[in-house]
Amino acid sequence: MSNQTVTPGALLAGRYRIAELLAEIDGARVWRAVDEVLSRAVVVDVLPVGDPRTNLLFDAARRAAAANDPRFLRVLDCDMHDGVTYCVREWAGGRTLERMLGSGPLTGQQAGWLAREVSEALENLHRTGYAHGAISPATVVVTDAGAIKVVGVATEAALRSVGAGSPEEDVRSLGELLYASLTGRWPGPAPLWGLQPAPVEHGRLLSPRQVRAGVPRSLDDISDRLLGDPPRHHAPPITSAAGLSAALSGVVGSSHEPPNQMDETVQVARQNGSIDDATQVVPQAPPPAIDPTPQPAYAEQNGYGRQPAYDPATDTRPVRRQPPPNGNGRRRDEPKPKGSWGGRILILLAILALLSVIAMAQFLLKGAMNNDQTDADGGAKSSAPPQTSSTPSATAGGGKAAIAGAKDFDPDGDKTERPKDVPNTYDGDPSTIWKTQTYRNKPNLGGLKPGVGIIYDLGAKTPVSNVAVALQGDDTSIQLMVPEGDAGKSPSSIDGWKAVATLEDQAEGTVNLKPSAPTETRYVLVWLTKLPKVSGGYQGIISEVSIQK
Repeated sequence: MSNQTVTPGALLAGRYRIAELLAEIDGARVWRAVDEVLSRAVVVDVLPVGDPRTNLLFDAARRAAAANDPRFLRVLDCDMHDGVTYCVREWAGGRTLERMLGSGPLTGQQAGWLAREVSEALENLHRTGYAHGAISPATVVVTDAGAIKVVGVATEAALRSVGAGSPEEDVRSLGELLYASLTGRWPGPAPLWGLQPAPVEHGRLLSPRQVRAGVPRSLDDISDRLLGDPPRHHAPPITSAAGLSAALSGVVGSSHEPPNQMDETVQVARQNGSIDDATQVVPQAPPPAIDPTPQPAYAEQNGYGRQPAYDPATDTRPVRRQPPPNGNGRRRDEPKPKGSWGGRILILLAILALLSVIAMAQFLLKGAMNNDQTDADGGAKSSAPPQTSSTPSATAGGGKAAIAGAKDFDPDGDKTERPKDVPNTYDGDPSTIWKTQTYRNKPNLGGLKPGVGIIYDLGAKTPVSNVAVALQGDDTSIQLMVPEGDAGKSPSSIDGWKAVATLEDQAEGTVNLKPSAPTETRYVLVWLTKLPKVSGGYQGIISEVSIQK
C-alpha cells in the first residue's frame, strides 16, 4: 500500500478503516477513518515512505505526548505500515475558528474567552519545554457545545515543514488569533485564513478598536501588548502564555464554561460554512434544544471536513431566529389590536371555565390515587402476576414532569452518541429507541470511558421523585445523576454531576431510579455504565423515559 493507494474503504495497519479524504498538506493526506478495534472515529495523517518529513512526524508525535491538557486532541498512534507512514489523532465535532470567522468576528467576550482557553492549554505545554508550533485559525476548533479543542500539537508543524516552533512563536500566534477574532481581519500584510489583511497606518498595525467599533478597551490593550512593536502607551509586552492567561482572566473571568451564544455562533458558522449548508432546507418544526446546546447531525472535525448531504427527515438542528425589526414581533404596517369590554368579559369567562375543569380533573385524579393506595395497603389485590412493561408507567406523586428537550452525553468519547435518536426516548412510543454505539471486549463500554447517557431538560427547576427507564437487554447498570450545586447550565464534564440513584445488572424492562434524598433540578442525566451483550459486542438500548415530580 502506498500513499496513492490509501483510498476510502482501505484498511490501514489492519485497524483503521479509511472513510474520507479531508485535506492535503504538501503531499501529505489527511483522512477521516474508523478505528475498528475501539469503534471510534479518528483522523489519520498519511505520508508516503521516503517522505523527508517522516522522521519529523515521528519526533513530533513523541513530543505531542507531553500535551496532556484535555483541550489538546491527542496523538493516539504513529507508525510505518503497508508502505506508508501514518499518525492517528483524536476526532472531535465542531467548527474551526477559520470557518467561524468566515461568518464574521466574534463578540469581545467570545474572543477573549477563546484566546484564554487556548493560552491556558499552551501554558501547560510550555512548562514541559515544548511548543505547538502551528497555532492558527485552522488548528483551533470550537465544538458543537462551545468548548475549545486544539489540533495538531507538534504534528501540524511537522506536516507543514515549519520547524518545531517555540513558546514565544506560539504567543505571537495567540495574538494573531485574538486580533482576528475581534476584527475579522488578519494582522499581516497579505490575506490569510480567508481573511483580508488588517489596515496599517504609518507602518503600524491599527488596533482592534480602530478597525471595528465596540471592541472592549481592555481586550484592545491586550491585543496591542501582544502584537504592538512596541505596545502603545509604554505598556509592557505580553511574552508568555501564562501572562496572557492572567491578563485575559482579568477581563473575561476564569470560568471554563463557554460564554453565551458560543454554541449558536458555531451553528451560524455551520449554516454559512459551505455550499451544502447554504442550500439546506429548514425543518418546519425542529424539536427544542436544551441549554440551548444544539446537536447537529454531523460536524467538521479536527480542523478539516465536509458536510454530508442534508436529510430533512432526521436533522434536528435548531435554527437561530432573528429578532423582528422593531422588537415587538409585529410588522410596522400591522395595526395594533383594539380591545373591548365585551371581549374581555368573554375571555374572563373562558378562563374561569378552564380553571373549573382543571380543578375537577385534579379532584378525580386524587381520588383515583387514593383508591390505588388503598389497594396497595390492604384492599383487594389482583391475583394476576405482575407484568413487565416496555413503557414506563406513572407513579403516585406530583405527576409527570414535562421534558423540554434532551441531548446525548458522551463527555469522554467523541462527544456524540446517536444524537438523532434521543427524541425517541420521550415520544411516548415504546417501539422507537435510542441505542449506544457498539463497544467491544468489555460490557463497561469497552473500558474506554466511565459511561454514556442522555441529559433531559425539564425547562425549569422541578422536583424529581422517580425516573422510570424502559431498558432493552439484560445486565444493564444505570445511574440517575443531577448537576452538582446550583447549575445554570448542564455540566459538560461528568465531574459536574452527582449520582442520586444507582441500579446494577438490571434485567430487560422498566427500572425505577428514585433519588436517595429529595431532589429538585432542571437537568436529569440517565447514565449507562454497563451495557447488555449484543451481536458483535455490547450496546445499551432505551425505549422510553418518564420523569415523575
